[in-house]
Amino acid sequence: MDSFGNRLRECRKNKGLSQSELAKILNTNHSVIGKYERDDVKPSIDVVKKLASILSTTAAYLLGETDSDELFKDPDMLRRLKEINAMPEEDRKCVLYNLDAVLRDFRAKQAYS
Repeated sequence: MDSFGNRLRECRKNKGLSQSELAKILNTNHSVIGKYERDDVKPSIDVVKKLASILSTTAAYLLGETDSDELFKDPDMLRRLKEINAMPEEDRKCVLYNLDAVLRDFRAKQAYS
């Protein structure tokens, strides 16, 4: 799995920013960005959130919690997940049971097409 530093470097380069440019936006020194990218220093969660916002990714992706930086960018999907999470346990179980059935059918269709 990629480290925080590797993911940060990848996202920074994909955004076309140098370490100095990213540091300026973040109001820090370029050497700090270098230390993050080498995994010499771990940033605070607030800094991770700022970096994710600047680099158009998610904190979850930078932290290695997900392999896709697109997973939580869809605002409609996030809204739905929050609504499901706010449901009582029994209702949430029903929604997830039905969602699992739809996903299982989708995977089966993909396998046979």
